[in-house]
Order: sequence, then C-alpha cells, then structure tokens
Amino acid sequence: MVEHQLRGRGIRDEAVLAAMAAVPRDLFVPPDVLAYAYSDDALPIEAGQTISQPYMVAQMTELLEPRPEMRVLEVGTGSGYQAAVLATIGCRVVTIERHAELAAAAEARLAQLGLGDLVRIEVGDGSLGLPQEVPFEGIVVTAAAPAVPATLRAQLAEGGRLVVPVGSRDFQELLAVVRHGDDFEERRCGSCVFVPLVGAGGFDADAPRWRPWLGRLHP
Repeated sequence: MVEHQLRGRGIRDEAVLAAMAAVPRDLFVPPDVLAYAYSDDALPIEAGQTISQPYMVAQMTELLEPRPEMRVLEVGTGSGYQAAVLATIGCRVVTIERHAELAAAAEARLAQLGLGDLVRIEVGDGSLGLPQEVPFEGIVVTAAAPAVPATLRAQLAEGGRLVVPVGSRDFQELLAVVRHGDDFEERRCGSCVFVPLVGAGGFDADAPRWRPWLGRLHP
C-alpha cells in the first residue's frame, strides 16, 4: 500500500509514509470488507460513513505538514484512522464525531494502539469546531462542505493549515487553506468525493447513500 499507492503516486513526507505503514488499517474497517482493508479504495463503515482511500488520507495528512506536538482538530472521526495516523506522527489531536457509536468504537481502537493519550474524541457538530480551545495549528475535515466553514477558518492559528473538501454533495475539490493574519491563502489540490459534512457549517442531514468511490481521488 505505502510503496505503490502512496510513495509511487507522489507522497513524499517520510513521517506520513512511516505513519501509514505503522497504523494497521485492517483494525479500522468492518469485518465484511476486511479483505479490502489495504486496497486503493474508500470503504463503507458503520452509520453510513466511510474510511477514505489510503492515498486521500496520506495526501490530506501531508498537506497539513504535521509534526510532533502539533495541535490538530479533526472534523469527522469516522473509524479513527485519520486520527491514528496523525497521532502516530506525534500530533495532539482533538477529533469531533457526530455519531456517538462511531466515536466510542474509534476511542476503543485508538486505546488498543496505545494512542489514547494523544487523541481526544468529542461528540457533536464538527462544523462548529471547538472555539473554546483555539487556536489550532492544523484542521482536517474528512467530509465535504459546501464552502470553507468560516467557523473553522477563524480557529486556525497564524500560519495554520486547514484541509477540507469543498463543493456539491456529489463532487468536490480538496482545498488547502493557510492563514496569514486576516488573509487566507487557498490552494486547490485535486478532485475528490466525500460523504457530506452535516451541521451548521455544512449540509443538512438528508445525506445521500454511500457510493463506492466516496472519499477517494476522482478518476
């Protein structure tokens, strides 16, 4: 997975590659798709959500420019895989999940890997972020927003990075946003399709059903 899907397709950050090699992806997928845990695909998980394609996880992580002790907010815990990769690099992660059952399962997996001290999971509307804990040096959103949520931009530290898929329910562009004072530099980083971000800063709750290509690089 790491050599062919990640390094072979341009992921260069050695810390990201090492973390992706170290975190057992099979721990984060349901039993019925276990055979596909290391495939080049997004996979369905509980509550109608997904675990993203390995390349997409690596790309989003690399765009954050993570480092040990970096404070990162993740919006959309899902299975906990993205948080595990960040914590393996040494980031201190707060992650917000809308579905309590997903949050509980992710917490158990992270504890099993010995990463519980580096990751804290909150249940709530991730599109609002955590204004009481600002600023964050990195914010990663693992669901599609109709626009870059203003609430999340405001919670970035100076020089902080926000990575978020933005677009319609059916098709998005991955954006990397860097804060420079009151200005926000945006860079487009490719097409993708994610499940929708549901909440005040996202879409309403009538989300479409999962499609096989969700959470992956668009062809």
